[in-house]
Amino acid sequence: MEMTGVMGLTAIDLGLRGATSGVFLLIILVALPRHAAGQQALLGMAISAGGVFYAITTAPFFPKSSWWWVLPILSAQPALFWLWARAAFDDDFVLRRWHGALWLGIVAFAFALTLGWAYWPALAGAGGRGLALVNLAFALAAAAQTVKTWGADLVARRRRLRLAMLAMNVGLIAVVASAGFAAIPVAVPGAPGSLPTALALFMVAMIAGVGTFAAQPAAAVNEATAAIASGRRRGADRTPTGRVVVDPRVVVDPRVVVDPILLRRLDHLMSVERTYRQEGLAIGALAARLDVPEHRLRQAINEGLGYRNFNAFLNHYRIEDARLALSDATQREVPVLTIAMDAGFQSIGPFNRAFKAETGVTPTEFRRDALSRAEISEPRREIG
Repeated sequence: MEMTGVMGLTAIDLGLRGATSGVFLLIILVALPRHAAGQQALLGMAISAGGVFYAITTAPFFPKSSWWWVLPILSAQPALFWLWARAAFDDDFVLRRWHGALWLGIVAFAFALTLGWAYWPALAGAGGRGLALVNLAFALAAAAQTVKTWGADLVARRRRLRLAMLAMNVGLIAVVASAGFAAIPVAVPGAPGSLPTALALFMVAMIAGVGTFAAQPAAAVNEATAAIASGRRRGADRTPTGRVVVDPRVVVDPRVVVDPILLRRLDHLMSVERTYRQEGLAIGALAARLDVPEHRLRQAINEGLGYRNFNAFLNHYRIEDARLALSDATQREVPVLTIAMDAGFQSIGPFNRAFKAETGVTPTEFRRDALSRAEISEPRREIG
């Protein structure tokens, strides 16, 4: 009777792992033709492939003789997930070559540990515990990335779905890493922890599948809606005070349900009152100024203006402010740091990075070129 129960649990375990592998493979097949060029998609496919590998190699009856090459590859999964979290939650993240070198270094180190286990068990055990600490650090870094960018994220689906996905993956990584402290293989086949691991893997796969299959391609920003806030549409103009006057015949795309009056009020705060200059401005404070729920303001900035991140929205106005100041000959002697602080930046580093990302040049180079062009054109105006 007891044997029948064990066989039944093993069958459930194997069934969950099979379903998990199928979902992860389907994610790869769906994501590959659609998003092969995106770094987040590539990392997501790598994570999915790792999920398949993990589900199979930690299953009951998987040969123990294969652990020497299985565990090193599994040990590098936390690093991949950390990179995925960076790409998913940080819109400015760029995958670098050293990221790949880091992943390869972890795999190589883990291989050295498994190969040296028979000859230097004490040293290999210490190395395994060190690797477990590294994996926990990756898990904490991925969690910190979510917290760091949570408030500024404007994409509703990403705020909900990816947080759940991250929480479950961090939990799994913690289990994988903690096994290293006990100097035991991860999810030993046939061990009592095998079925809970399979169930957790299945839940992660289902959440990832919902996120992949339910995601719609990002729609282009509705020009009519964006023009309401920018005043660039034909029939929209600005008064001498800078206030936007919009042609009432402007029609907003019905697929994007954004209140045009809210966008006009938002633009007035940004362009006329220059609220973006306020130090530490958060979207909650801006929503309070507009007297609207925060989720409505997030939707307006995301769906109406096309911004995925609140900081990028603010930086658009701040950098334009700084460009005008840097181009002004009367402010030639004003330090760049002062201009950055006046525009709303809190330090020079983020300002330089955001400015170069927006314009392609540093603030100093932009000022030099702008003032040079002004000096060349000035005599021509006098001759005319």
